[in-house]
Amino acid sequence: MPANPKYLTSSKWQRAAKITAAIPGGYGISLAFFVLLALWLPDHRPVLATLKYGLFILWTGLMLIPFLFKNGWKCLGLYLVLIVLLSAGIYFGKLYHPIV
Repeated sequence: MPANPKYLTSSKWQRAAKITAAIPGGYGISLAFFVLLALWLPDHRPVLATLKYGLFILWTGLMLIPFLFKNGWKCLGLYLVLIVLLSAGIYFGKLYHPIV
């Protein structure tokens, strides 16, 4: 059964923005979140032990979100802002809470 054309109105650039936000953007947010969590929690070993499973679950969830947006550029911008904020948390966490 073919797809209904009214749901296929996004341009090639919108699709590219959504796919870019979904795959590398979702992975970047997932990885930065778990690194930040490992850095800020007192004991980082349990976080690192569950990293591979939790990262995959979070990544698949974050891969679905961009396709719910009408504008892929807004989602890509939101994901980039989240990555920058989480990376800033990692940077300041390394300054004030070094892992020994």
